[in-house]
Amino acid sequence: MILVTGATGYIGSHTVVELISHGYEVLALDNLSTSRAAAIDAIESITGIRVPLEIIDLKDQASLLNIVGKYPIEGVIHIAGHLAVGESVEQPLKYYENNVNGLINLLRFMELSKCENLIFSSSCTVYGEVQQMPVKESLPTKRPNSPYGNTKKISEEIIEDLSAAGALKAICLRYFNPIGAHASGLLGENPDNVYNLLPLLLKAASGHLQELKVFGNDYPTKDGSCVRDYVHVLDIAAAHVKAFQRLNSISTKNTVEKFNLGSGKGYTVIEMIQAFEKINQIKIKYHVEARRDGDVAEIYSDSKLAFDKLNWTTKYTLDDMLSSAWNREKTFRKNELH
Repeated sequence: MILVTGATGYIGSHTVVELISHGYEVLALDNLSTSRAAAIDAIESITGIRVPLEIIDLKDQASLLNIVGKYPIEGVIHIAGHLAVGESVEQPLKYYENNVNGLINLLRFMELSKCENLIFSSSCTVYGEVQQMPVKESLPTKRPNSPYGNTKKISEEIIEDLSAAGALKAICLRYFNPIGAHASGLLGENPDNVYNLLPLLLKAASGHLQELKVFGNDYPTKDGSCVRDYVHVLDIAAAHVKAFQRLNSISTKNTVEKFNLGSGKGYTVIEMIQAFEKINQIKIKYHVEARRDGDVAEIYSDSKLAFDKLNWTTKYTLDDMLSSAWNREKTFRKNELH
């Protein structure tokens, strides 16, 4: 059985579906702070499998350790965590307490459960401000621009230390910018997310937001707005399965591997708005504001290592990402009315 933390969230729920499709038994764990238990119903609708859910906050070590021995855990995919760059700048202690302490408690749980296989959801933010593109895993990590990014960097270091002590083997997946949704429209990004581009763009498209804010038009990019590498959440979910398969093939405990997960293409914020308008035939009203603290100007990936070692590659285009996200938004708003 694989324990997935943050299993009712955006990436977690899609990963659970992918794991089930490959025959894995899954235990879902979430505190439901930014997600809904209804995701378990959606997963069942898609897969026909009812996944057990433990509602536990990883900061609550006692509650977490209470389930030691309750399930036959052979591996952990740790996705749970606060993830908004802007919010982390405003509330750094919230991020350190949740993301770092939560990981430490989870690692203690793994130790007591005699579980040594860990997939960790990391981030491209661990690279900090990068001058040379595309970003490769061989690039040294440095102090990220935000507390969120720093929690990911610190977490990777904690995992490395524990692995060096012979306590576990791990793979850190450094996401770039996951977007898109399941084709059913039943799973997708939290529409209440007010920090990431796509949820806000969807709110503007559906009329729940008057105008979309573009933070900065004076970056050294083609149109002055930030450049990011977007990758479909279904591609991200598939990478977790491939990473777990690779982890099972590794016999030595003192092993930590790191892989970029991105499309390898960079798009500006303005380009994303224009692409959304074109694919979904909707006009988006937006205005430019000052730069947002914590944002880097440009980052996109070289994910060749994931292709070579995990046999992973992206299957979905930007059009797929934007159309599926809009389909999910329409399904979500329709269900809200019933």
